[in-house]
Amino acid sequence: MFIKTKNNTKINLSDIPVLKIGELREEIIKENKRPVAFFGKDWGNGRVRLFVVLDNAPELLVSSALFEADEKSYECITNAIPAFHIFEREFYEQFGIKPLNHPWLKPVRLNQDEYEFFEMKGEEVHQVAVGPIHAGVIEPGHFRFMCNGEAVYHLEIMLGYQHRGVEDLMIKSPSNQLAESICGDSVIAYNTAYSQVMEILKDIKVSDKAQLIRKACLEMERAAIHIGDLGAIAGDIAYLMGASVFGATRTLVINTMLEFCGSRFGRGMVTVGGVDYDISEEMISKALKTFEKVEKDVDRMTQTMLKNSTVMSRLEKTGTVSQERAQEAGLVGMAARACGVDLDSRFDFPDKWNEELDIHKKPFHASGDVNSRFKLRYKEIKQSFSIIRKVFEKLSQYKNEPLFVQGGENAKDAFVISIVEGWRGEIVHIAMTDAAGNISRYKIKDPSFNNWYGLALAVRNNGVSDFPLCNKSHNLSYCGNDL
Repeated sequence: MFIKTKNNTKINLSDIPVLKIGELREEIIKENKRPVAFFGKDWGNGRVRLFVVLDNAPELLVSSALFEADEKSYECITNAIPAFHIFEREFYEQFGIKPLNHPWLKPVRLNQDEYEFFEMKGEEVHQVAVGPIHAGVIEPGHFRFMCNGEAVYHLEIMLGYQHRGVEDLMIKSPSNQLAESICGDSVIAYNTAYSQVMEILKDIKVSDKAQLIRKACLEMERAAIHIGDLGAIAGDIAYLMGASVFGATRTLVINTMLEFCGSRFGRGMVTVGGVDYDISEEMISKALKTFEKVEKDVDRMTQTMLKNSTVMSRLEKTGTVSQERAQEAGLVGMAARACGVDLDSRFDFPDKWNEELDIHKKPFHASGDVNSRFKLRYKEIKQSFSIIRKVFEKLSQYKNEPLFVQGGENAKDAFVISIVEGWRGEIVHIAMTDAAGNISRYKIKDPSFNNWYGLALAVRNNGVSDFPLCNKSHNLSYCGNDL
């Protein structure tokens, strides 16, 4: 039994079915849908309520199961639907309720004390350990390579070094400032997801003008990070011209964001109820000229690289993940699309602007390797600038609308989901309120939570020296996983 809902829609907690875990497991397997969220909440007297959200685009399916105080295990779902593997591990880590027969029941964040790494034996077998302390400004994470000679047989990734308790902070003192600090390269996406959750709870109708400004800034964020990543991939194969050109070109985009709101990364732009800054006609005119140059520079540098045989020898067939493996592992966003798994929240859960602005999915021939992840970024950069131009043109129709709308009190006993397609993939924020309207549970899922295992799959059967390139082509978030 599931209740059907949609993205950015409030449902009553009392309307969500409460099943026995065995019944819920059967229903999940029968539906055979991709998990969007799978998390628990302390339900008092030692009981735990498990909530499940499944992707049934353009709808979402929601159900739950109640574990009594003496129920400490259940038959795992992962063996039937592998994409649940990371979700069940997190649930076990947080509530101690064990998914029996789980094939890889290892910690997600509480890793540092006693972590049993996968072991191999043989004369040519050796281990390579990298991190958690890295050179430069890279965040902490430990990588353990099991190698046969130079070939990587398996990679284990151990994270959790900076678990910050963000979800608890969201209950105690929720704010836009906290939301935009969760993952520093996805400020607009995170702030939009948080704001949409709160707006639904407070019954705020955001103006069309504010919605369009948010949409333009989200696509600017996507384009800027993708351009920077093209440069980073170029740097990892020692193609220094590409690294320099893409790096300088990205700066033009984030400096435009600086002109819009005073922050190159969009801090302070999005707020609950709308946006804090208007974009004048003069700003739009200047931005369009800048983006015209950016597109030309990206086109020229991308085509130059793709015609270079040395570049292609490093990108093609490196770090390949098959469509089947990507689907099984539950990859999302860009990492999934590069493998041929067609998931994009912008189109799977569309808002009204897709139709009004004539925005559609564009096909992409995916091969699952670094080359595919490189080309997909280029395609999405082009698509983002196309969307931005359409948004800027549409904005003139709403120039007299307010930037911000005040809201009231939170809805009581409510459950709200907001999914925003950040540049990495789907960012999921879920809020629950109690009988007084206070937030009683706040759940966050970054796309990296799904995709770190995809990086481990990508490295298999590659050389150890290919890891930096595989890693950068995914560019996953440590803090997005650790929360």
